[in-house]
Amino acid sequence: MPSSFPSMLHAAHALADGRTTARELVENALAHIADSQGEGARTFMSVHATAARGHADAMDKLRCQGQAPSPLAGLPISVKDLFDEAGSTTRAGSMVLADAPPASMDAPAIARLKQAGLISIGRTTMTEFAFSGIGINPHFGTPANPWRRDEKRIPGGSSSGAAVSVSDNMAFVGIGSDTGGSCRIPAALTGLVGYKPTSSRISTQGTVPLSSTLDSIGSIGRTVACCWAADSLMATGTIRIQDAPTGRDGHTLRLGMLSTSVMEDMDETVAHTWEDCLSRLSRNGVILETFTCPPLTEIPKANSKGGFPAAESLAWHQHLLETRRSVYDPFVLQRILRGYEQTAVDYIALLQSRAKLIRQAADIMNHYDAVILPTVPIIAPKINDMNDNARYVATNLLLLRNTTIANFLDLCAISLPCHHAGEAPMGLMVMGRHAEDCDLFHIAAQLERILAH
Repeated sequence: MPSSFPSMLHAAHALADGRTTARELVENALAHIADSQGEGARTFMSVHATAARGHADAMDKLRCQGQAPSPLAGLPISVKDLFDEAGSTTRAGSMVLADAPPASMDAPAIARLKQAGLISIGRTTMTEFAFSGIGINPHFGTPANPWRRDEKRIPGGSSSGAAVSVSDNMAFVGIGSDTGGSCRIPAALTGLVGYKPTSSRISTQGTVPLSSTLDSIGSIGRTVACCWAADSLMATGTIRIQDAPTGRDGHTLRLGMLSTSVMEDMDETVAHTWEDCLSRLSRNGVILETFTCPPLTEIPKANSKGGFPAAESLAWHQHLLETRRSVYDPFVLQRILRGYEQTAVDYIALLQSRAKLIRQAADIMNHYDAVILPTVPIIAPKINDMNDNARYVATNLLLLRNTTIANFLDLCAISLPCHHAGEAPMGLMVMGRHAEDCDLFHIAAQLERILAH
C-alpha cells in the first residue's frame, strides 16, 4: 500500500487537480495503520478513524464548492500524544495520566492545523512524558525503525510514533515537540526531515510540558516543504503554497562546521556518510568553514545537575509522584527525580548562564549563514540492546548531545537526511539564527536539492 504522493505539497496539488480526494488519502492512511504486518498498533495510542472519514468528506465537499479552508485541507496528519485534542485524553505516553478527563479543546497549534482543514488521523506514541531521545515506551509499545525493520531498531524519541507515522505512510506530517531533539533525532534515525523552531514561534499552550524553558513545537515530514507547511500554519494560521521554499533561489551558502565534541564518538557508518555529505556540498559550491565555539563547552557544565528539564519537570510532576510514582517508566522517573539535585540558587544560576552563553555563541555563529553538524553520531541501535540501564543512559546522552545545543541556545534547527538510498539513515543538522526560521527553511531547501542528487 505505498503512498502515491511523496510530500504534502504533491498531495495538495493532486487534491486541487482532482486526481485524488481527501477521503482517498484518509482511507490510504487508515489502511496502513490497520495493516497487521505493519507498525500501526505501536505507532498510535488512538486512531480517529470515524472522525477522520467525516472530516475528509466535509473537506471534499468544501473543495468542490471552491471553499476549502486552505490548499492543504483534507490531508491526514498525526498528533503526538502530549497535545490536547478535544474529546481525547492527553496521556503523554504514560499510564500516570490514563484516568485524566478528556481535553475540552485543542491545543492552539493543533487548532490552527485543523482550521486549515488538515485532519488528525490519530495520536502517536512517544517516550513517556517526552523524556528521552531513544523512543522506547514500555507501556504502549515501541514502533520499529523502518530501516532493517526485521532487526527491530529504535525509532528515536521522544516523537517516535510521529516519525514512523510518516515513514510508513500513515500521515503526511507528524506533529511533535522538541525540547532537546525530540523531532530531529527520530527524523535522523528514520531518514526523514525534522524541524525545531525558535521556541517562542509556536504556542506550547495545551501541551504536557517537559521543560517550560526549552519546549518547542516541531514537525516531522518527508521534505523540507512538509515541515515548512506545518510550521507556517502552526505559527501564523495561514499558508501560501507559492511561498514554499524550493531551494532554487538560493545564494552561495557559507556554512560553519562545528568541531570539537560534536564530532566525537561517531560510529564508522556515520563518519563515512558525513564525509560524503560534506564532499557533495562542497562540490556544489557550498563554502564550508570549520570553526570552534568555546561557549558550547560550557553547556554540559551548566546542565550538570539535570538542567532545565529535570527541575521544571519535577515541579510539574511533584503532585503526581506523591501517589503514582510506581506507575512511571523507571528510566523516565530517574531523570525527573534529578530535579531534586538543584537548589533555587542552582536554577537561577542556570538561567543566567544560559543567557550569557546565548549571547556569546551568537557573536561567533552569526558569521555564517547557518551552522552544520551531524544530527546524531550513531545509527539506530536495536531496541533489545536498550534493556541494559547503563547502555540506555549512555545511548540517550549520545543521541541528545548535538541536538540539545539548539534548544539551549534558543535557535531554530532542522535535520535533513544525508545518506544514500539503502544506507543506514543519518541526519545533517542545520542550525539557523534565533527567530530567523523562514531563512533557515530556504537554506535547508537549498541543501536538500543538493543532497537529492
